[in-house]
Amino acid sequence: MEKVRAKKHLGQHFLKDLGIAERIAMSVTGHMGVKKVLEIGPGMGVLTDFLLEQDWELYLVDIDKESIAYLHKKYPQLDEKIIDADFLKYDFGRVIAGRYIVAGNFPYNISSQIFFKILEVRNNVAEVVCMLQKEVAERIASPHGNKNYGILSVLLQAYYDIEYLFTVPPAVFDPPPKVNSGVIRLKRNKTEMLDCNEKLFFRVVKQGFSTRRKTLRNALKSLGLSDEMKQDPILDKRAEQLDVSAFISLTNKLEMSWKE
Repeated sequence: MEKVRAKKHLGQHFLKDLGIAERIAMSVTGHMGVKKVLEIGPGMGVLTDFLLEQDWELYLVDIDKESIAYLHKKYPQLDEKIIDADFLKYDFGRVIAGRYIVAGNFPYNISSQIFFKILEVRNNVAEVVCMLQKEVAERIASPHGNKNYGILSVLLQAYYDIEYLFTVPPAVFDPPPKVNSGVIRLKRNKTEMLDCNEKLFFRVVKQGFSTRRKTLRNALKSLGLSDEMKQDPILDKRAEQLDVSAFISLTNKLEMSWKE
C-alpha cells in the first residue's frame, strides 16, 4: 500500500519509531474498567497496530481522506469503527455507547482544542493517553505556582489526575517537528460535579489567566466585583498561584457576593 503523505495544514507528523508507539500503547491502562479506545489521527496506523495487539475495542477517527482510505485497506475488520470526521465537531455518542478512552498522537495545531472538546464530554472520557507538543504536555501536567500553569492545567486537573510520562525527540517523526513532544496520561477522578457553579468556574479560570501578570483583582474586574469582594485577600494573588480548590472557593465567593 502506498504511504500517506503528511499534510502540513493538518499538523501531521507521522511517528515512525515502533518502540515509542508501543510504549504509548502500553501506557493505556483501561481506567475504570473501560475497554473502548478511540484513537485520534491514526495516520498509517503505527500506534493502531500496538493498540490492536492489546485487544481493546478500537475506534479510529481521522479528518484526512487519504488516511481513511489507507486505514480501511489496512484494517478491514474495523469497518464502521473507522470514522471519517473532524474530532472537534463529531458527536461520538452516536457510535460509542458509554465511557471510552482517547489515545493518539495529537496534531499540534489543535491539541488544546481537542482537550476543550474532551472537557465537554468529560463524563464519557475515562482516560486520555496522548502525545503532543512538549510545552503543552508540561502545561497540562503542571502544578500551580509554576509559570507553565494555565487555563488547561486548572480545567483538566479539576476532573483528571494527570501524569507526564516521557519526552519524545523530533527525529522519530516524518516529517520531524521543530520541537520536542511529550506523552501524558489523564485519568478521570471521582469528581462528577465541582462544588460550585461549573459554568462560572470555567469563566473565572479563563478570565483569571487572560492577563496572567496582573492580580486577580485586575484580571476579574470585568466580572463586576462588589466593594466587599474587592477587599478579599485572594484577589491579591495571580491566577497561577491558585490550585483547583482555590478557584472553586473564589467562584463561590464571587457568586455569593452578587447575591448579597
